[in-house]
Amino acid sequence: MITLLVADDEPLLRTAFRMILDAEPGMEVAGEAGDGEQAARLAWRLRPDVVLMDVRMAGMDGIEATRRIVRDSPRSRVLILTTFDLDEYAFAGLNAGASGFLPKNTRPKDLLDAIRHVAAGEAALSPRVTRRVLERFAPHMRPEPAARDRRLASLTAREHEVLAHVARGLSNAEIAAAMHLAEATVKAYLSRVLDKLGLRDRTQAVVFAYENGIARPAS
Repeated sequence: MITLLVADDEPLLRTAFRMILDAEPGMEVAGEAGDGEQAARLAWRLRPDVVLMDVRMAGMDGIEATRRIVRDSPRSRVLILTTFDLDEYAFAGLNAGASGFLPKNTRPKDLLDAIRHVAAGEAALSPRVTRRVLERFAPHMRPEPAARDRRLASLTAREHEVLAHVARGLSNAEIAAAMHLAEATVKAYLSRVLDKLGLRDRTQAVVFAYENGIARPAS
């Protein structure tokens, strides 16, 4: 059973989400929140598998709430819901630790699929979509090489190469072909990269790579 917390300041939208989610076998809405502060508080108390998070809410917005949930309730994964699929809110949500984002006009089937992916520890969007978002904003957030995260030093040359390919938006199969490795080997490398860097999924790996200058915006 996948338990969910729905955070949105529109009661009608929360009701609509609850109807869709509670009607799906294997899913259950454990709670609702009308603002970010309530969402962070309920996530800590209810420990849902997935939090559906609006970003534009009064008081504490969904971005700060996401940051607090990732910090205080690490078992819960956050799926950002945005009015537009490529905007500064989507980027800020990913940077705060969200596992993915979706536009609010997503079809119910795609929403349910995304929830299952996030609950399973995967990203709720393709690495290429993540890359498109980051390429819009990377020039404003990429640090100087001297400011790179020290955890990078723990990666082997192969692990560093896998991270670079992930940041380019390649799938495991494409990375395997590029590095002349078995796909299972690539998965093992990626698992070690995530573990060493303390990252949840490949979406956060892409964010990390841009933050540390491993990936750069397309020219």
